[in-house]
Amino acid sequence: MANPNQQVVYTKLFINNEFVDAKSGKTFPTINPANCKKIADIAEADKRDINILANLESLDNGKPFGDSVFDINCAIDTFRYYAGWADKIHGNTIPADGASLTLTRKEPVGVLFINNEFVDAKSGKTFPTINPANCKKIADIAEADKEDIDAAVEAAKKAFARGSEWRNLDASARGRLLYKFADLVERDINILANLESLDNGKPFGDSVFDINCAIDTFRYYAGWADKIHGNTIPADGASLTLTRKEPVGVVGQIIPWNYPILMLAWKWGPAIAAGCTIVLKPAEQTPLTALHCCALAKEAGFPAGVINVVPGYGPTAGQAIAAHPGIHKVAFTGSVDVGKLVMEAAAKSNLKKVSLELGGKSPLVIFDDCNLDEAVEIAHNAIFANHGQNCCAGSRTFVQEGIYEEFVKKSVELAKKRKVGDAFAADVQQGPQVNDMIFNRILKYIESGKNEGAKVEFGGKRWGNEGYFIEPTIFSGVTDGMTIAKEEIFGPVQSILKFKTLEEVIERSNATNYGLASGIVTNNLNTALVFAQAVQAGSVWVNCYDAVVPQAPFGGFKQSGAGRELGEDGLDLYLETKTISIKLPTNN
Repeated sequence: MANPNQQVVYTKLFINNEFVDAKSGKTFPTINPANCKKIADIAEADKRDINILANLESLDNGKPFGDSVFDINCAIDTFRYYAGWADKIHGNTIPADGASLTLTRKEPVGVLFINNEFVDAKSGKTFPTINPANCKKIADIAEADKEDIDAAVEAAKKAFARGSEWRNLDASARGRLLYKFADLVERDINILANLESLDNGKPFGDSVFDINCAIDTFRYYAGWADKIHGNTIPADGASLTLTRKEPVGVVGQIIPWNYPILMLAWKWGPAIAAGCTIVLKPAEQTPLTALHCCALAKEAGFPAGVINVVPGYGPTAGQAIAAHPGIHKVAFTGSVDVGKLVMEAAAKSNLKKVSLELGGKSPLVIFDDCNLDEAVEIAHNAIFANHGQNCCAGSRTFVQEGIYEEFVKKSVELAKKRKVGDAFAADVQQGPQVNDMIFNRILKYIESGKNEGAKVEFGGKRWGNEGYFIEPTIFSGVTDGMTIAKEEIFGPVQSILKFKTLEEVIERSNATNYGLASGIVTNNLNTALVFAQAVQAGSVWVNCYDAVVPQAPFGGFKQSGAGRELGEDGLDLYLETKTISIKLPTNN
């Protein structure tokens, strides 16, 4: 968050890992050029401070004291040289042919994080990350491919090797590292939220909310680190039989662009608690928060190679992770089609363990005994939260026929109040879709709904003239056979369907290849319980929606995935169970 009143904390010299006053006691002012007022007094180094540095240099390097003084003066000259460059970094105008203005601009470059170091891609290739609010480039990111994945896996293997610093850590120490990392994420929450909103487009407040959820997830799994245990088993015969839980090893993790840092937390938390080492590929659309988290992981004290982050494209970097023989488990969140490719690559390589959290077409069922205003709000947030870019979005809103017309009317009234705009604008509830491909696909689905006979009650168009914004859109008169009722749109499009009875809506809710989540709004507990037991979905939310918490498992039935994330179930995915039997002299 921009803060013109930011408190200045560090004004002393930094020598030998300590902030100290200048030997002379002298200070000099640093000035705000916007108003010519003093910001703070800074300790002024002189020859005595140089002598301290020269003494330290000669002590641990062995070079003559005079040489150290010379080197430090050269270093001072270098710092001053580049300080002078800070506001002079510019591109060039180019006299190109034709009626055009051509210019270059210098941009920051994002890099890979391998073995606790930020490094360039082996190929030297980069790709741009784009601000979806204005379609402008934020930065160039180093593009990982197979060679970089190999390097990251090698670092992770070394970190996981028997006798390594990571393997020798007590389980409680792993937990403390994860707690410290969570504290650093909390410290940098505004920085991370700015980055998240920049390349994802979600409102700044939503980014802050997501990061707080990520912090909760890290802390939840930090508490698990020293509570992972096996069991003793009363086996027949004169023996002692027990089980031991062990980390699965090097894990590959591929996360999506809709919840970048939250999905990172879902993956890193249990893997670190279990004692695994990580090679993670963030979505190419949203790599910025993952790279900042690498710096925080290093600051927290994670040993080299435990965490590696390799931005890149799915067909290259993602494929290399899924197929890598040195990776023992892969976790993927994304589309069904890509999930199938990940599973196939895992099977054809080394039959690595696979967990998948994929798409959904989740039903939210509204019964006529509900509080209608509350139901409208629940349904509104279920589909429009995160711009509809949510795998468990309540994208099929079933409303009982007696309240259908009134529900549609109130839903439109609420949608009209929804504020769309730039992520950093005040009170904005909905930002842009993440990129042009998603934007255009959603608009095609909206046209499909119109062409197949559904009625647009509100929205249905692009919002504004710049960026990938789409109006909150509501369709009524939707039937089960329409494309918008069957396929995952992944956008701010509410399809409202009509039903009569509980048995009918259960059957229609289950008539899909997906099974990630579901919801029901009713004041009848029996109705809620019957629906909750009958619906084929990994999560059922009663009189609420999207109630995802770190303590409870989350995942899908059918083609919505394999395995569970979060809770103890999510931890188990990163563990192997070993059975140990010990022969005893007598049977006690």
